[in-house]
Amino acid sequence: MTTLPPSGRIDGPVLLTARWVVGHRDGRHVILDDGVVVFEGDRVVFVGHDYPGAVAARIDYGNAILSPGFVDLDALSDLDTTVLAFDNQPSWRKGRVWPRSYMERAYEMYTQEELAFQKRYAFAQLIRNGVTTALPIASLFYRAWGETDAEFSAAADAAHELGLRVYLGPAYRTGNSYVDDDGRIAFFYDEERGFRSFADSLAFAERIEGLASPLVRAMLAPDRIETCTPDLVRRTADAGRDLDIPVRQHCCQSDLEFTRITATYGMTPLEWLDSLGALDERVLLPHGELVAGTRHVDRPGRDLDILKNAGATLVHCPLVSARHGGFMDSFSKFRAMGVRIGLGTDTWPPDVIQNMQVGVMISRVMDGSIDSVRSEHYFDAATLGGADALRRPDLGRLQAGAKADIIVIDMGHDRIGHVIDPIQTLMMASSGRDVTDVVIDGRFVMVDGQIPGFDATAGQARAQRQFDGLVARYPERTYGHPPVGEIFSSAYPRLGRNA
Repeated sequence: MTTLPPSGRIDGPVLLTARWVVGHRDGRHVILDDGVVVFEGDRVVFVGHDYPGAVAARIDYGNAILSPGFVDLDALSDLDTTVLAFDNQPSWRKGRVWPRSYMERAYEMYTQEELAFQKRYAFAQLIRNGVTTALPIASLFYRAWGETDAEFSAAADAAHELGLRVYLGPAYRTGNSYVDDDGRIAFFYDEERGFRSFADSLAFAERIEGLASPLVRAMLAPDRIETCTPDLVRRTADAGRDLDIPVRQHCCQSDLEFTRITATYGMTPLEWLDSLGALDERVLLPHGELVAGTRHVDRPGRDLDILKNAGATLVHCPLVSARHGGFMDSFSKFRAMGVRIGLGTDTWPPDVIQNMQVGVMISRVMDGSIDSVRSEHYFDAATLGGADALRRPDLGRLQAGAKADIIVIDMGHDRIGHVIDPIQTLMMASSGRDVTDVVIDGRFVMVDGQIPGFDATAGQARAQRQFDGLVARYPERTYGHPPVGEIFSSAYPRLGRNA
């Protein structure tokens, strides 16, 4: 491990070299063979070859890629519950939708201490996978209603401690879906409770923005659009404009959402948001799977024009979409139209490289063409797309004046295979586990795979215990209250020692 001061910062210019550097020139990424990146303080000061100045430190990473850090617009900050739904469907029978009996007495299934731990644990995992800017997302399925100021204040502390750049905002809603006594999906709304939750989230955002931290900024995070009433959507949009901060709203995601919005308002979800004045360049929209004008939606609509004209960003999460049998149709079509696209993880593992790989493959299958999507298109979405969605030209690229958010991806081991082009090989053979070193805002936050102050072994053990405790309570929140063994199947028969 490279010896560093306890702060993780080196006084004076720091020169990094590697076999490949993903630099940025004339508005696009370029690959610099045997390139050099120099940063001082929190800024990149040079990207190229043959730096002429004196430096305080030199680090050669050898057969590796020096890359801008990934921007994760829907970053897993949870002990992921989507694994529970992977082979266990339908979701309403497996605790993914509350039964009425639980909804009427819903409670927080994690303590504040546990919520704080899972944010810190998840933030460390994001860093380990090369994410340098993250907009956290967690499930509300096990919450009493929305997320709270206390847990996000703890999340801000964890981000500062670990060194992760984040945009934070407690999630809120005015309603939720539930399973009624006859096994049908219904909706319950408590608008006043939702407005109180929104007010708390807005107060959090105002306080965070007032601190002017270089690492921790605010966003507004209303829940999925089918759990939000029109007035909540309008108030959120107005607040986002007033504070000039990102607004993330899950949209075009599920059949349940699409059916609910079209049946209630006679418009597609995007038409409805547009009618409320809720779409602009600040808005981030996971997951973009059900958009009128694509093969997934047998209904005419103005969705594609709305997206393009509003300047909103679709947040594409390839891995979680594919696991649930869905996918954006089509990445290449949206990109060709000029629709803005960024990437998110939203599931375990929070591996942006794996998400890019899945995205390239399934996009080609969807298009029926090997030429429609190339490796650099997804790499752009994971870097420039996320930075542009946040209106941050100082992120997602390595050029003079940009933030010193740099990751090192090891390409020198035998499992990588033979490299012709580093980005294409990244899409073929690498993973987030190949990220060895991470610099954020000029601070070395991970060196040789180790994050100072984070015990990965102890963290994993605690995460498993906490997750096991959540699973044990699933019968309370599952329709019919079956035992855990009936809710979650096993791939093969489980045989104990005495079987």
